[in-house]
Amino acid sequence: MTRKTVYTEVEVDVDISDFCTEDLLDELAARGSLPQEADDNAKQLLEKIWQNRRENKPFDSELDRLIYAVLGKIV
Repeated sequence: MTRKTVYTEVEVDVDISDFCTEDLLDELAARGSLPQEADDNAKQLLEKIWQNRRENKPFDSELDRLIYAVLGKIV
């Protein structure tokens, strides 16, 4: 008997609530798709940017610091 491997695509409707949160997080981590958790400094900078923007004040320096804190890149 000769054996062959065949690949096919199947569409299946799945209710996402059938999966536990931990399994979903594990899958996202395996794909490298988990968002980075912002540290407290980044959250404070974002709060300051938001506040300054609401008050029509300049926020470029805070935005530059946030970009560096999150991405590690200097503008």
